[in-house]
Order: sequence, then C-alpha cells, then structure tokens
Amino acid sequence: MTNALRILPLGGLGEIGKNMTIIEYEDDILIVDAGVMFPENDMLGVDLIIPDYNYLMEGDRRSKVRAILITHGHEDHIGALPHLVEDIAAPIYATPLTLGLIENKLREAKNLHEVELVSFRAGEVLQIGPFTVEPFHVAHSIPDCVGFGITTPVGLIVHTGDYKFDHTPIDSWPPDFAKLAEFSQRGVLALLADSTNADRPGWTESETDLLEGFEDVFRKADGRIIVATFASLISRVQIAAAAALKYNRKMAIAGRSMRDAIKIARKLGYLELPDDLIVDLGVAVKMPPSQVVIMVTGSQGEPSAVLGRLARGQHNQLSIQEGDTVIFSAHPIPGNEELIYRTINQLYRRGALVLYDRIAKVHVSGHASREEMKLLINLIRPLFLIPVHGELRHLKLHAEMGKTLGIPQERIAVVENGTPIDLTPYSMTVRDRLPGGYVFVDGAGVGDIGWAEVRDRDRLAQAGYFFAVIRTSDRGEMAGRPKLSTRGFINEKEAEELLKGAEELIAHVVGEAFVAGRKVTDGQVESALSRFLYDETGKRPVIEAVVV
Repeated sequence: MTNALRILPLGGLGEIGKNMTIIEYEDDILIVDAGVMFPENDMLGVDLIIPDYNYLMEGDRRSKVRAILITHGHEDHIGALPHLVEDIAAPIYATPLTLGLIENKLREAKNLHEVELVSFRAGEVLQIGPFTVEPFHVAHSIPDCVGFGITTPVGLIVHTGDYKFDHTPIDSWPPDFAKLAEFSQRGVLALLADSTNADRPGWTESETDLLEGFEDVFRKADGRIIVATFASLISRVQIAAAAALKYNRKMAIAGRSMRDAIKIARKLGYLELPDDLIVDLGVAVKMPPSQVVIMVTGSQGEPSAVLGRLARGQHNQLSIQEGDTVIFSAHPIPGNEELIYRTINQLYRRGALVLYDRIAKVHVSGHASREEMKLLINLIRPLFLIPVHGELRHLKLHAEMGKTLGIPQERIAVVENGTPIDLTPYSMTVRDRLPGGYVFVDGAGVGDIGWAEVRDRDRLAQAGYFFAVIRTSDRGEMAGRPKLSTRGFINEKEAEELLKGAEELIAHVVGEAFVAGRKVTDGQVESALSRFLYDETGKRPVIEAVVV
C-alpha cells in the first residue's frame, strides 16, 4: 500500500454500534471513535462488545497511532476508550463536552493518568503528523458533536460522524453547511457518511419538535412523570427541563451515569438548568406526585439500569405507583426490542401509563433520513462514497442512493468491519477482509471468552447440565457407584429413574472396556450418556464425565 491511504473500519459497518475507523498513511495512523455495542439476546452473560483492534497490535503499528479523534460523547463512540488506551498510547482529541464525558469514563476505569486529553472546538485546524484535521459542527442528539475533514497526502477525506440536518436544534447551533460546501469546492476524495436511517424516507424531525410532545404529556399527567433516555442524551434532558419549568415540576435524577453526564454538561455550559429545578431523589419521592419529574436510565430495557429495576420492583428508593407516566424517549437499538417491550409490559402491570415513540411524540432520531443523506452527497460531491455506521441493509441502501445521485457503482464501497479500502488520488481498491470479530467484555475480563463459551452458555440455558464422576481401580474396574448431578435438565420427580438408568449405562460402558482389556475414557462415557439421555428425554444437555 505504498503511497496509498488505507481506510479500515473496525466497528460500526454491518452493525449498529461500536464505531471505530482507522485512517493510515505509511507510518502514521489516526483512529476515529472507539465505541461499544450492547450484546444481543443470545450473548448470555456478555456485558459489552468492543471493536477487535488486533490490526493495531500487529508489528509496530501501535507506535504509529498519532491521535484518537472522537466525534461525540455517546457510548457507541467513546465506550471502548478505557480498553483501547490500555494498549494504545496516543492523545485523545475531542470537543469540551465530549472530553468531559471521556475524562469521567477514564477516571472510573482508573486509567485517566495514562492518557493525554486534547480539547478542540469546531472550526479549528489541527495538524497531526501528515494529516490536517478540520472538525466541523454537526447537529445530533448531544451538543458539541463534530465530523472531520481530514486532508491526507492523497486527498481530502470527510467523515460525518453521526449527524442530521436540524435547522432548529435545541442548542440553537445548526450544522456547518458552509464548511461542507467549502470542502466540496476543494474537492473531496472520499466521503464516509452515516447510514443509520438509510431506510427512513423524508427528513428527520427537529429536536425542538419534541417540545410540543413533552408539553402535551406534562399538561395531561396528574401523577409523577418518569423519563427514560440515554445517560448522555443531553438535549432530551433540556427538553424535559423546559416542560418541567412550564408546568411547575421539580426534576430529580436517578442513575449514576446520567447524574455524571448532567453534572459535566452543566459545568461546561451545555445544559441550562436553574439550581432550584433540581432536587435530590430522596426529596422527590416525598413530594406530591404532580410536582415531580424523574430522569432515569434504562431506555433499552437493560435489567440493571434504573428503569429495569423499577419494572421489577427492585429499586431501593423508587417504586412505580398507580398514576405514574413513564416516557421512553429513545429508539430501540436493534436486538433490544424484546427487553424493551418486556419492561413496558412490567411497567403497565404495576399501574403506570407508558408512552413510547410509536404511540406518542416523545422521541426523534438523531440521525439523518434519506433526503438529508442525499443533500449531504450533493453538498460534498465526493469522488468515492463509503457508507458507514449501519447494518448491511443500511449500507446497501445508502449506496443505492449514491448511484441515483450520479456516483458510479465502481466508486462506491459497501464493506463490513475488517475490510481495508486503499485510496490513491484516482483509485479505490477494496482488499480482502482481515481476520477478526467481536471482543466480548464479560465482567472484568476483556476478550477472555469467545463464541465457543457463549454457545456453551446457550446450551446450558436451553437444556441444562449433566455431570458424572466415575471412579475405577488400577485394573479399570468400576469402584463404587458413579456420582451424578444435574442442573436445569430434569425435574426431581423424573430424576430418580433417569439417574438409575444412567448408572446402569455407565457400569455397562466401564465393564465393556474392562473385558476388552482397556480403560474407559471420559469421551466414551460422555458419548454413551448423550445417546441415552436424548433417547429418554429428547434433550441434549451439556454433559461432562470425569473418570478418576
């Protein structure tokens, strides 16, 4: 790849979340974002998923990383930083609010002291190695959000980050259309553009459109209002606060991550909340229900978040009361729908009225819809188009859009994570996909388990566990009865007869081996038990046999 620029997506392409992209030219590398993804329902026990950045760990590449550029402060863009900085020693560049959220995250992970944090503002020019980086403001669902224009030795690359063309954002700071037009005048080699809403026609509603929806809910609600959203969705907190002020309610915050995000945003001037609006949660629970709004985490149905515990009646300070109104002000992340609807049903069961975006105006997307995506392409007029941030269906639809706007098929690259794209001033070459996949965060372990362990957990969840310990003499005869135990496989009423049959089978298998002049193995016992248990029950539990 001599004299070529390599773009390597490590996350966010072919999925929603864990966004991370490498931009590499000879001996210099930039990283754009380092996010996490929430596990899917079949990833039992997994807490988070981070990008597989093994490419950076090969050879001396990690020493070539000049900077980690962050577009904004959502978890799917910053969540993997505590893990990444343990392996990659490079400064992190971000806007003030984003940097404040990152600093808090690294402090919690106890590795803040290891990292150089560099603050910039949209409109500045950063010189990093051979790259000239120009952050430009975009509207999203969090303030201080940017995309990057990166002038490289082979041409200008534009990375949008997450964006929408909101003319009336809640922070009154619209996208920098002039900068996008200026990039176009210079000539853009490649556009890496958000594809999340590529299947959504029209234009995405403005964040301020929610003010009317929230005010309608606040006007009609007689009891407490509980608003569930992402901890870092600062603009949604501002809208809830505006409605609370208008209808004379006090606001309480439940959930440490949300309290931290709001504290940082207020300190830096990105969130305007009167001091007398905020009350402690312990005070709020004693106030008349009609005077309270409570902001909580758990909009994705996460069992450990505040709303999940409220739905199960397990929160230590709060409980759902008859007459409460619960607002889900977030769109379900693909794969979380089952958890969310289960939580909604549990809240209804406890007497709450539940509102979500299908039935009330309580959420708008932070991502561009199809008409905005078309406008961006026409503003930029790139030589090459690389759709990013979305499942494969979103990337494909984005590519089709590019073709209708005059970009030839051969100048559009639809790729998934781990696929290098090499650019010269006049050509684009898509290379073979590199080895890699998901890196699971499981408790304190990072990458300690893989798909094999996840599949074992799934088998355990599906059919349970059967364990056998068989003692034999030096000659190979069975010594005493085998010790058998089972969990999650069969109920006690049926267990006695089944275990007796399993004992007889094991005695038979050991006896056959002894007569043949050999010692029985763990695998022979496991195979025999597998056939026997399936014949008897129609189930295939996880079987482990140990011959001592």
